[in-house]
Amino acid sequence: MLDPQIFKANDIRGIVVGDTPQWDEAGARALGAAFVELLGADEFVLGRDMRVLGRELSLAFADGARRAGASIVDIDLASTDELWFASGWLSLPGVQFTASHNPSDYNGIKFCLADAAPVPADFMGRLRDLAATVAIGGEVTGGYRRLDALDAYADRLGDLVPARSQRELTVVIDAGNGMAGHTALTALAGRGLDVVGLYLELDGSFPNHPANPLEPENLVDAQRAVRENSADLGLVFDGDADRCFIIDERGEVVDPSVVTAMIAVAELARHPGSTIITNTITSWCVGEAVEKSGGRVEKSNVGHTYVKALMASTGAVFGGEHSAHYYFRDFWSADTGMLAALHVIELVRAAGRPLSELASVYDGYHRSGELNSVVEDAGECMDRVARAFTGRGDEDGLDGLSVRNPAEGWWLNLRPSNTEPLLRLNVEARDEATMQAIRDEVLTLVRG
Repeated sequence: MLDPQIFKANDIRGIVVGDTPQWDEAGARALGAAFVELLGADEFVLGRDMRVLGRELSLAFADGARRAGASIVDIDLASTDELWFASGWLSLPGVQFTASHNPSDYNGIKFCLADAAPVPADFMGRLRDLAATVAIGGEVTGGYRRLDALDAYADRLGDLVPARSQRELTVVIDAGNGMAGHTALTALAGRGLDVVGLYLELDGSFPNHPANPLEPENLVDAQRAVRENSADLGLVFDGDADRCFIIDERGEVVDPSVVTAMIAVAELARHPGSTIITNTITSWCVGEAVEKSGGRVEKSNVGHTYVKALMASTGAVFGGEHSAHYYFRDFWSADTGMLAALHVIELVRAAGRPLSELASVYDGYHRSGELNSVVEDAGECMDRVARAFTGRGDEDGLDGLSVRNPAEGWWLNLRPSNTEPLLRLNVEARDEATMQAIRDEVLTLVRG
């Protein structure tokens, strides 16, 4: 079973348990065969997170792939960025079973080409169509071997961001019962950190809170722990640990755009004049920081497939998204929340100042955060907003509808979700009142 709706713009995500599952082991087996036929792959690396049916679905996928003649390197439990690492380390295509931050009844798959390169833009549609008709071979001909990639992954991160001093820091880690519970302690070992761990046990039912740091209520436990332990910072990961939200020493969230600016400036110090990738809803503070540091910005559509492709085509040294995805040229242009966390830890350690002070240099704007609306006709809603804002700023359609008015100091972006039936709104302005006025006007137009 493979409901066509599970095929999203960048990956697969669908319900696998309950009364109305959208895909199952038979579907996973067909996907494995289709993946091999579509790419002509004779070997690939396979990983999975701790989600329900992750092992069963990944092994079914492996069975279909092996019947199609491909051999598999199975790294078993892994964060998504560990899978990207293994793809680059082994120079093989990669398949990661995960549904990222989706609810516990979901599972899914992310894909990459060799060296963690993104799959083509039409890949998901072609995979969907082929999986519906592919013939699954009767005999297993492909090989299978297990490989533990965790230590090599941690070594790579350590080489990219070595400890800059021995000043001890206290760091809270909220893994949300996701894959950071598998990777974080190994990746952070040997740095002289006093770690306060929250929900490090792997549990795909997410018994403490959903592993979705985009929702403010899922950050509360880490914020409290930072304050109670007088910690220097906190790290909150999503389910597959490719994203990391940063909490400062006051227990306040550091906006991902500000984190992007901080890391971009650090990378430009090492690689002067380089390109930095942002997306259409990244704060203006990033572009200002990059320009001041002698770099240049290229804008991408939202989504890891688009950002990684632009990273590769431009040779960009770093990229960051509002959703706390951070991309590094030296990590095969792939996204890794753990490497971003190491950068922030070492910036704080080297500066000898609180994280809030480091972040305040870049944080001069007021942002709405991402506001989601369920609508019947996304196109009609966007047209309604476009008409209302005609002549009020510069419009573009790079990724949804963007209207920018630099003179008045505000911008908005309204775009359909790549993974859910939602319209997403982001607004930024130099002052709180303008941000609220634009935000409320657009929400009234969208929601009626």
